[in-house]
Amino acid sequence: MKNFATGCLFAITAFLSAQEKPNVIVVLADDIGVGDVSYYRKMHSENIVVETPALDQLAKEGMVFTDAHSPAALCAPSRYAIMTGNNCYRSYAPWGVWGAYQPSPIEPDQLTLGKLMKNAGYQTAFLGKWGFGMDFYKKGDSTQIHEGPRKHVELDVDIRQIAGKGPIQNGFDYSLTFPAGIQNVPYAVYEDEKWMPLSENSEIGYISQENMTKLDVKLDKDEGLGDTAWDPHNMGPLLVNKAIDYIENTNEDQPFFMYYCSLAVHLPHTPTKELNNIKIAETTPSHHLDLVKELDIQMAMLIKSLKKKGIYENTLIIFTSDNGGLQRKETMASGHQSNDIYRGGKNQPYEGGQRVPFIASWAGKIKPGSISNTPILGLDVLGTLAAITNQEVEENQANDSANLLPTLLGQTSSEVHPYLINQSGTSREAMIVKDGYKLIIAFDKKDKTDNTRKPLALFNLKDNAEENEKFNLVDKPNYKEKVAELFNAYNTFRSSGNHTKI
Repeated sequence: MKNFATGCLFAITAFLSAQEKPNVIVVLADDIGVGDVSYYRKMHSENIVVETPALDQLAKEGMVFTDAHSPAALCAPSRYAIMTGNNCYRSYAPWGVWGAYQPSPIEPDQLTLGKLMKNAGYQTAFLGKWGFGMDFYKKGDSTQIHEGPRKHVELDVDIRQIAGKGPIQNGFDYSLTFPAGIQNVPYAVYEDEKWMPLSENSEIGYISQENMTKLDVKLDKDEGLGDTAWDPHNMGPLLVNKAIDYIENTNEDQPFFMYYCSLAVHLPHTPTKELNNIKIAETTPSHHLDLVKELDIQMAMLIKSLKKKGIYENTLIIFTSDNGGLQRKETMASGHQSNDIYRGGKNQPYEGGQRVPFIASWAGKIKPGSISNTPILGLDVLGTLAAITNQEVEENQANDSANLLPTLLGQTSSEVHPYLINQSGTSREAMIVKDGYKLIIAFDKKDKTDNTRKPLALFNLKDNAEENEKFNLVDKPNYKEKVAELFNAYNTFRSSGNHTKI
């Protein structure tokens, strides 16, 4: 394992070698902040607007990380980083690949979560939102890949199948794929990379706002091609029930790995009326919070299916989010704080934009009720799974992914990153944190090389969590050396190789 904790890894490997390989489910929620999980919210407030009992129980049975961060404050760059264990800036499009018809940021020879677990002998499955580019054929020509600039409505594309660079090519044996979740084209679902009609009368057609208005849906992004039976209210139930079918039909003689990328709680906020015999739509102060409730019910259903099959005790479940929570007026008016005590939210460089829940539960291995204050990143999932499956990661693969296994097993509380490095969203800032000091670095948007950058803000995160990002210290003479230290460290890390080494 290419990780600073190499010395610890051999002892852990010996511990695990005699054990049965665990099943693994990684759940990546969409736009869920720490305050959306009531277990986290209760750490700072008694005002709980929406309870999340399934996630709270998972937290009580495992380990909760209180200083976990997404690789970016927006979904597409985060999803690349989590899938590959590489920081966002290692992609050809470091600030995100936003169209399903655009080239994937994952190189053919790059290690992914799917490839890693398949190499370890696992049955592998991807279900949910892919969230960055892949290949589709040009309409009428299966010899050419469509190139979509995402500047206009794209009709010259064959969406009947994924032509390449999707889940199968990245190590997943089974897939149920929503190329852009529920928020953008193509508005269709793919099972094993073939279009899965949503009804007997489904056709490939044009999904317009006029058509969606009839379903009480406001498109979040573009009009365009999709399944004529498309209704985002039904997609959450479809996703979770397909996941349950998969669990029920796995080969009991072979462990499985499931990467479950939920559609909740991204716009459009279209909760289902009922799921698992529980009413959802219109049962909370906003449709946004209805989806928080729906996601928690999905988690309960997945856990129930594991218990029914008798494999819950030998399953590692990791739950996290692609970025911080949403700041919706109707939600905030209810008193709910999606990002708990932290400033800002999705897309922003502040803690609320990329501080996320991270819960790991593994019966008999992770001590129930454990809490870790170790700063971690969502991209550490790959390095952790490599350790659990006794695999060494080759040089120039998963360059930034740390091994959390010693932390999960309670064998160490040491930091796993010398610095915590991630980024914001459309405003194009990077963040570096060390010893409680956070430097925000601004990039010149006109410089496509990202080489023109300067310190923008310095915050002391140690003193008061509720006040910690209100006082910008970047121009204070007493903090000149701290600014220089962190800025130089970031620049050095951008030009170096493996960042998990201390």
